[in-house]
Amino acid sequence: MTKENLIVGLDIGTTKVCAIVAQMEKEEPKVLGLGSAPSQGLKRGVVVNLDQTVVSITKAIQDAELMAGLKIKRVYAGIAGDHIRSLNSRGVVAISNSESEIKAKDIQRVLEAAKSLAIPQEREIIHVLPQEFRVDDQSGIKDPRGMCGLRLEAEVHIVTGGSTSAQNIYKAIWQAGWEVEELVLESLASSYSVMSPEEKELGAVVIDLGGGTTDLAIFYDGSIRHTAVIGLGGNSVTNDIAIGLRTPVEQAEILKKNYGCALSNLVDANDIINVPGVGGRPPKEVSRTVLASIIEPRMEEIFSLAQREVKRTNLGQLLAAGVILTGGGALLEGSVELAEQIFDMPARLGNSQGFSGLEEVASSPVYATAVGLVLYGQNQKNLELSNHNGKKHSHHFVGKIKDWINEYL
Repeated sequence: MTKENLIVGLDIGTTKVCAIVAQMEKEEPKVLGLGSAPSQGLKRGVVVNLDQTVVSITKAIQDAELMAGLKIKRVYAGIAGDHIRSLNSRGVVAISNSESEIKAKDIQRVLEAAKSLAIPQEREIIHVLPQEFRVDDQSGIKDPRGMCGLRLEAEVHIVTGGSTSAQNIYKAIWQAGWEVEELVLESLASSYSVMSPEEKELGAVVIDLGGGTTDLAIFYDGSIRHTAVIGLGGNSVTNDIAIGLRTPVEQAEILKKNYGCALSNLVDANDIINVPGVGGRPPKEVSRTVLASIIEPRMEEIFSLAQREVKRTNLGQLLAAGVILTGGGALLEGSVELAEQIFDMPARLGNSQGFSGLEEVASSPVYATAVGLVLYGQNQKNLELSNHNGKKHSHHFVGKIKDWINEYL
């Protein structure tokens, strides 16, 4: 096995850092190792303590290497946080070669034209994701290579992020001893592991319920149409429980995982739970309905903010495949049912798929982003379509970050 046959997905989240080592296969990657560590240096997806982040990354990757029995060098790293912004754009170029045949360089030119926007200095383009192409008057084209025409247009989805936030992620991975193959938007990565091609065609919204943020990606007609990050997540629910029940945050997290429910009418009022006190105070008994009544408003707020993002796209009535929930927060009882009520469309739990090896562990929604990063990496390596997913730009972006690090070291 060579280094080129290995793909590593690194999910740097607010509550955990997860690394998955996989081997490239013809059909689907084979997961060889998985490592996870508590995340100590991030808040809402953004690095706030570089040294602690380095420790968490090192622990997660080393555990994955130990399980796989392999040493790795490069990783596909996820990026999230409420600094992420996205927009749709269009580019137009003329086909100038004598045969009027569209080639890969023409596609690259039209994507470059599409991203020629006035981006603030403190922001960087992370992805340029093609939605569809138009050749002369023919629209709805997914891959125009080899076609003949005089004019090529591209509709693209552009994802931008804060430069310093991306630089800190890159620097943390570099200081831990690894290199970044590419920075990938986490909601995009999750879509690779939890969505089927049919769902992307019919239209669906992926909602990744993380600890610090909730990421969403909307797909329709086989392409990504909108991405957004909501600055609320599972930690917000935990803090509400800690305040409402007057219990330590650590105990509130345990109560949420073991007894929490996002929809109070699913809970039996006769179920009683024991709530530890704060500062040596004695524990008390409360009904599970009390716990659910604290959780439900916050979960309803998160889903309502996500629904607002869906409405902004005017695609709400077209998303026939509904809502796909993933991430650790999706495991909260009643989340699927509450999402169906808020969105007024079908919802399901998004388990990771599209890989072999360690299926019992890695298929959990908790690892959807890390598995998605692996699947994204295999897709990049197999297709070598850097002009279709912004890989060239990302390498240029990574190069700029390297220059920045070298300048200030």
